Amino acid sequence: MREYEKVNDAKDAPKGKFANRSMVRTVAFQILYQDDQNPGSLDDFGESFLRDELPDHEPLLRFGKALIHGVADRKTELDAAVQTVAQNWAVSRMNPVDRNILRLAAFELLFTETQKPVIINEAIELAKKFGTKDSAAFVNGILDKIGTTPSNA
Repeated sequence: MREYEKVNDAKDAPKGKFANRSMVRTVAFQILYQDDQNPGSLDDFGESFLRDELPDHEPLLRFGKALIHGVADRKTELDAAVQTVAQNWAVSRMNPVDRNILRLAAFELLFTETQKPVIINEAIELAKKFGTKDSAAFVNGILDKIGTTPSNA
């Protein structure tokens, strides 16, 4: 049995005890959504919100920072990747929740070594939690295409 790095003490629950990458993605999505709706807010509160919402666990904080800054730095490129496969949907006209979930997941698909099924599943779960009744299917369809386009394979 493999030993895993301890996240936090039980007294830190729920912020610490159940912290994982899914939690990081949720917080990163919330930050990206806020910045999409209020441009410049990432600079104002992004990292402090990340630290407030996540436990004192440096690997998770680093992962969160990599996600939010990666998406912010490559937003134009990520939007282009989404636009390429989103038939009849302009990124700017997409539901803002879906748009930011797609940006986050597209960043992971294109620029990290996280496995495609994990990324898509996490994005679908975010869409179910924060989106409309159609968001999960929409996000799934777009990400499946991004993950299989020849330039990304």
